[in-house]
Amino acid sequence: MFSDKQKPRAMNEVGGQPNRIEKNTKIKGDIISEADFRIDGKLDGNVKTSGKVVIGKDGYIHGKVECVNADIEGSFNGELLVSDLLSLKSSAVIEGTVSVSKLAVEPGATFNASCTMKGSGSAMSSNSGSFKGKNEPAKAS
Repeated sequence: MFSDKQKPRAMNEVGGQPNRIEKNTKIKGDIISEADFRIDGKLDGNVKTSGKVVIGKDGYIHGKVECVNADIEGSFNGELLVSDLLSLKSSAVIEGTVSVSKLAVEPGATFNASCTMKGSGSAMSSNSGSFKGKNEPAKAS
């Protein structure tokens, strides 16, 4: 039995730890999980989770990702479906199609994607915007 201090308390984590694909690891295939997932290596395939997906600075996913929240520092190419918040750090590189409810983009992030935002009542759509660098205007393709 765990005492109150020893119990794992993290949400959507199995055994208190998120699933991880470490740096210098390459995987081809699909991943389905109810837990959070962190990718610091390379994944060529699809991820479906009811938790959060984190792509670390050295991480790369080529495929389709379906999740509730996502934090991206590394690279993504494909279809990204985030039901709540997508947070792009300054080192992020995104290409493909994106569907989100909320989007946070740090200056310096590269966002070359067709983006659909869904939320309170109405849907807004933005075609192929490109955000790169500090205080540079977006360039439509």
